[in-house]
Amino acid sequence: MLKSAGRTTLVAAAMVFSTAFSASAQLETVVAFDADTPPGNLAIASNGRIFISVHGFYGEPTHHVLEVMKDGSTQPYPTPAWSGAPTGDGPGLNDVLGLQVDRNGILWMLDGQAKSQAGRLIAWDTRKEQLHKIMYLAAPVTTPDSFLNDLAVDRDHNAIYIADSAGAIIVVDIETGRARRVLDGSESTTPEDIDMVIDGETVIFGDAPARIGVNPITIDANNEWVYFGPMSSTSLYRIQAKDLRDTRLSQTALAQKVERYGDKTISDGSTVDTAGNVYITSITEDAIGVTGVDGNYRILHQDDTLSWPDGFAVGADGDIYFTVNELHRSPVLNGGEAANKGEFKIMRFKPLATAEAGR
Repeated sequence: MLKSAGRTTLVAAAMVFSTAFSASAQLETVVAFDADTPPGNLAIASNGRIFISVHGFYGEPTHHVLEVMKDGSTQPYPTPAWSGAPTGDGPGLNDVLGLQVDRNGILWMLDGQAKSQAGRLIAWDTRKEQLHKIMYLAAPVTTPDSFLNDLAVDRDHNAIYIADSAGAIIVVDIETGRARRVLDGSESTTPEDIDMVIDGETVIFGDAPARIGVNPITIDANNEWVYFGPMSSTSLYRIQAKDLRDTRLSQTALAQKVERYGDKTISDGSTVDTAGNVYITSITEDAIGVTGVDGNYRILHQDDTLSWPDGFAVGADGDIYFTVNELHRSPVLNGGEAANKGEFKIMRFKPLATAEAGR
């Protein structure tokens, strides 16, 4: 019940910083990547360092996480051994999508399926350049269908909220490592029966039209409200973070705490400013959209080159950065063939109100 309300080639010459604005005024291209570097999500530290995950839908990448340097080049992060695939019992990453740098300089990497567990949260200290901790996410917190997509970090309460696109939110206690699976199969986390149509074509995932559960997730600057919604949905929801952390609430009682915040389109990433404007990457509109506090959705920026805008991060300069990765042209979503046209990049724009760095 809801209340109303690929492989990576590290060639610096193939990446070009630009100060020229795109065809959509106020959208700026920060860096363009070569065809072997499809960005997934990104994270920006308070000192301006930029990190990206390399999306696995284009094939197994050589390195799963990269740091984008000031000259536009990239380097494996945290180290070549850690950013690459695991070797034996040695370090390495399996399939990172979500990542975020918290206010303490800890880079949280949401690592996907592995042989012995469904997923991991790997925390790397970007200031000391050393491993901070690893937390494992195994059954019953994860399921055989789990797809760990994105995360929101709440350091005020030492919690992390993870979007599992199989249709649930995972709540992790940073101090103890304990995790719980909540809102599993609820209306707010499962996809609606709507087709994902991009460039006139219905996107197919597996053998059927794509129907993807909760994916965009973010938390406000006060670490009070968590905003989320299924990718395949026309609704944006929110819930108080304290309710997600409340172990006394039953699943039914917790579902009753969820509010419908407003409208949205089929979307991948989200972030929120201090005025309550929730920005989404609208993948079916080639656009950046925003849902205001009145619940109404509108397009903020739109351009033909925004081919599957993906993840957000607020920069140290207060601008909102996002990745573009043409994911509907990846082999996983395009019948096994890569048909990308060279629109791998990071872009940015100024928010409607002040936005807090990092989220």
